[in-house]
Amino acid sequence: MKIDKILCIIGLSSLMISCSAQRIEPQPTAGPPKTNAEPSRTAPKPAITQSHGVEFYRQNIGDITKNDNTISHGSIVSAKPQGYVISKSFFPAVAQNFRQRYLILHYTALDEEKSVRVLTQQAVSSHYLVNNLGDREIYQLVDENKRAYHAGVSAWRNDKNLNDTSIGIEIVNTGYILDSVGKKVFSPYDESQIKKVAALVKDIVERYQIPPVNILAHSDIAPTRKQDPGPMFPWKKLYDEYNIGMWYDEEMKQKFMNETTNESFAFEQNSIPFVTKVQNGLKKFGYDIVPTGVWNRENLKVVEAFQYRFRPEVHDGIVDRETWAILQALIQKYP
Repeated sequence: MKIDKILCIIGLSSLMISCSAQRIEPQPTAGPPKTNAEPSRTAPKPAITQSHGVEFYRQNIGDITKNDNTISHGSIVSAKPQGYVISKSFFPAVAQNFRQRYLILHYTALDEEKSVRVLTQQAVSSHYLVNNLGDREIYQLVDENKRAYHAGVSAWRNDKNLNDTSIGIEIVNTGYILDSVGKKVFSPYDESQIKKVAALVKDIVERYQIPPVNILAHSDIAPTRKQDPGPMFPWKKLYDEYNIGMWYDEEMKQKFMNETTNESFAFEQNSIPFVTKVQNGLKKFGYDIVPTGVWNRENLKVVEAFQYRFRPEVHDGIVDRETWAILQALIQKYP
């Protein structure tokens, strides 16, 4: 037994010596690249330009049809981590677009001096203010890349809190007064103001590719508490002369008008099924309304806001035959 153990130990020792004496040659393999190697660069991209230490990127390499746009309309904002360098070797990524998805129009309900003071020194603001002085100036109050406090509690289609995604334009206009019977009487706009607004909106919309359905009134996105810019604002003029915003096709409106008569419309006008249909139509088009099947103070204000925008001649909050036809024509045109 003892001899067997001795022989076993000798055999193991010989095997260990034999293995250690063998030289194992490394075999070449196609392993992964070194971890510190730079990623391969794609085709050369347009250069980033510099001016006084500030960087700019003015050309687009994104696919506009996918709403991708790499242009920086302002300076490029970058981090500055202590002890490290931010490299723009691979800037910009193709998949990106703009924060600015909406454009909201307001009136100030104040005169010139108060409009400037309130929008620059109090807890409300807008990106731009259009004065009524007949000059060629438009006041910028907030950087387009920052949030201005102009929309408040707001919603349109599937989006809420539109301060986050919009540019706000305030127009100096005193709003409205109440006449002897409590009816709102709105102030008109100066033609010079409308020309300024059209030029400003055109520039912003083209730069950020804002679609017509996202060029809105404050009353569109907050219909139960706001009236601006009111029924005196010429939305149809902007659409006809500057191709700005939404408007219905007259032929389509007439088609829907012809589907009913005054008598048949009056018969169903206040029925629960019809009221529900109208309220669902307003919601589908974009307004923040809860369909209830009945008219109450809140949803009548939604109708009034719709009329301010698309049927300004009569804006009493009552869904008549023409209002219903206009809504249907708009839903068909801007689904």
